[in-house]
Amino acid sequence: MNHNPKLPNNEHLTIYPLGHSESIKVYESKSDEDIWKAFNNGDENAFNYIYRIYVTVLFRYGCQMCKDQDHIQDCIQNIFIDLRRKRGRLSEVQSIKAYLFKILYRELIRKSNKSKESVQQDPEKIDRNFPIEFSQETKLIQQESQLENFERIQSAINKLTCRQRQAILLLYEEGLTYKEIAVAMDFNEVKSARKVIYRALSMLKALLQNR
Repeated sequence: MNHNPKLPNNEHLTIYPLGHSESIKVYESKSDEDIWKAFNNGDENAFNYIYRIYVTVLFRYGCQMCKDQDHIQDCIQNIFIDLRRKRGRLSEVQSIKAYLFKILYRELIRKSNKSKESVQQDPEKIDRNFPIEFSQETKLIQQESQLENFERIQSAINKLTCRQRQAILLLYEEGLTYKEIAVAMDFNEVKSARKVIYRALSMLKALLQNR
């Protein structure tokens, strides 16, 4: 299985090398807002940079929500094809990673269930389609592993709701801020992300203490 999805040639989205390391450093020294603005204004190198930096990150994140790797690759392809088509008409973005996570989640739901609305009305269906699993390298599990083994922690995590697991994953596995988590999870306010995480951690603590 190729973990680095390739965009279809017939979409004219071939990703060209950025060139020597100095070219990469130009973008590494820029903020997400500046990189996104450059891409939205037609900078092909900015688009290539975004693709190369985030395509593997997106695939890893998708694999934590969905077992079908071909399905994930299709969704990632669709995302970059759509971004390319909409270039010049996209809104400002402060965190590229959080924004891409949001649209990947939307795309996974869209392809799995035809409409996001139908999934929102059936939370249990989300849990079945997106189990959201954690690796032993997750910071939360490493912190708790002194008291509990991986299996017991994973079992407790599995008792959380899908959205709670997603929030914990974004915080501990992906290292997003509360503001970025709010973007990735499509919340209107940062306090909504804080509330989900607080409840998830409180429930997780209670579950571990009772085991």
